[in-house]
Amino acid sequence: MSREVLSYAEEKVEKARAVLRELVSLNTEVKNKALLYCAELMHDKRDFIKEENAKDVEYAKSLGLSSALIDRLVLNDKRIDGMIKVLKDVAKLPDPVGEITKMWTLPNGLRVGRMRVPLGVIFIIYEARPNVTVEAASLCMKSSNAVILRGGKEAINSNRALVEILREACKQAGFPEDAIQFIDRPEREIVWELLKMEGKIDVAIPRGGESLIRAVAENARVPVIKHYKGVCNIYVDDEADLNKAYHIVYNAKVQRPSVCNAVENLIIHRDILEEFFPRMAYILGKAGVELRCDEESLKVIKSDPRLSFVKAIPAKEEDYYEEFLDLILAVKVVGSLEEAIDFIEKYGSKHSDAIITENYTKAMKFLNQVDSAAVYVNASTRFTDGNEFGLGAEMGISTDKIHARGPMALEELTIQKFVILGNGQLRDNVGVPEDIMKDLF
Repeated sequence: MSREVLSYAEEKVEKARAVLRELVSLNTEVKNKALLYCAELMHDKRDFIKEENAKDVEYAKSLGLSSALIDRLVLNDKRIDGMIKVLKDVAKLPDPVGEITKMWTLPNGLRVGRMRVPLGVIFIIYEARPNVTVEAASLCMKSSNAVILRGGKEAINSNRALVEILREACKQAGFPEDAIQFIDRPEREIVWELLKMEGKIDVAIPRGGESLIRAVAENARVPVIKHYKGVCNIYVDDEADLNKAYHIVYNAKVQRPSVCNAVENLIIHRDILEEFFPRMAYILGKAGVELRCDEESLKVIKSDPRLSFVKAIPAKEEDYYEEFLDLILAVKVVGSLEEAIDFIEKYGSKHSDAIITENYTKAMKFLNQVDSAAVYVNASTRFTDGNEFGLGAEMGISTDKIHARGPMALEELTIQKFVILGNGQLRDNVGVPEDIMKDLF
């Protein structure tokens, strides 16, 4: 690595760390004011945002990137309005910093409590979605963290424009603009160097494809919060309301197939296969979904001439592990709830899984036994999102078993420290010996 690249990385970290004490001392009013200024300025400069985004979209097309990736990249008025809404929503949320979550008194009179404090400097690495820039920055601002943003090269103009707007608004509001740092150089060596900075970077959060996340996890010396992929499952039980099932499965696959909370595996109880699956296959086929079916479900499609237009092929073992991020859905027939849970345990990624059933006991068993970050009863997996959960936004969705699991929002960007209030208490009442105290000058 060149000395220039190393110096660039170190400068970004030093600027972020330099404002940490100021950040933790900010009152909520200043933070909210800064967020609302950001929203106002983003509205005023939406044409500038779209112009810069258009450069990225053209570049992505020239690279031959997939339509799904280009869809993630686009910033139209609707998505700009969505980012503005995120900023306003985060401003409305309670400030977690300084919250005492528990306090108790010991027999010796010591009062022991736990207080929420910021994580510190957060390094977020992400790919094509420039709206992540605003989501990450807004949550870090409200939780008094400094953030170092590193988006993909395909979105560099969009991200640079958004960061410019965010920093300008922060400056106007009296919020330290250096709390938002942006890596505007393409060298990957900068990322690897930042990931080595133990004690300077407090946590890294990668958002993107499995290869990116694995590369970050394998090269980092700093803590990493991650999810490798979103292989989400929906199980349609033999006691399901099939009308609900048609709409839920359609929404989870078709509404936006290129995101990590879209369903990838449809699991169907054998007893309802003949009644449910022909109609479900018809609906999905009309939406252009390709089905990768096990032997039983494929037979249902091939034996029904009304489904001749549906693209259905035999599923391979690896299809059930796959995060398609496209209009592709793998199908598996099972004979029981237990078999469905076993399937999810084997092939799922512990992201988001759902059961469709009207049986309360089965629903509760599914909730208890499926070990995923988000588990649903009679609802689409597409709701696994910080904003949809009422959290304002999210830094990502963690499938790790650490302090943060599922959508990471304000509380997950803080950690608790112990605070102890005393009045001279001593361990085992051992103080300075009396004879020494008498001899004090």
